[in-house]
Amino acid sequence: MAGEKRPDETGKTGPEHQSKGDIHDDELERRRRRLEAALAARRTEGAEGESKARTGSLSGYGQAFKMSSEFIAGIAVGAGIGWAIDHFAGTSPWGLIVFLLLGFGSGVLNVLRSAGMVAGFGQSGRKTGPKDE
Repeated sequence: MAGEKRPDETGKTGPEHQSKGDIHDDELERRRRRLEAALAARRTEGAEGESKARTGSLSGYGQAFKMSSEFIAGIAVGAGIGWAIDHFAGTSPWGLIVFLLLGFGSGVLNVLRSAGMVAGFGQSGRKTGPKDE
């Protein structure tokens, strides 16, 4: 085992290749330092972009949760009003059906208003668009 020739990083064996190891190590060290410097520069750039992306995705989740809750609330309120009318007026199941459909339409309209695709009415009573809000 002591007389065994071991291959260097290129896979070649022999004394002629072993003397180039010192020069090769210096070159590798320089390349490693350049790479570390380049990575450090990119990390600072990437951290800024990454924080913006996280904020954007979190606000997107919040907007999606808001829209889905508005849609479900419209349907639930419509179904509740329809059930109450059926219960007190004895018109079962027509009040529930009609107001469930009205609640669905209301939920869709609320989602479209939140998305800015349909103009809504502001507190002043005048029509507002996405830029006026």
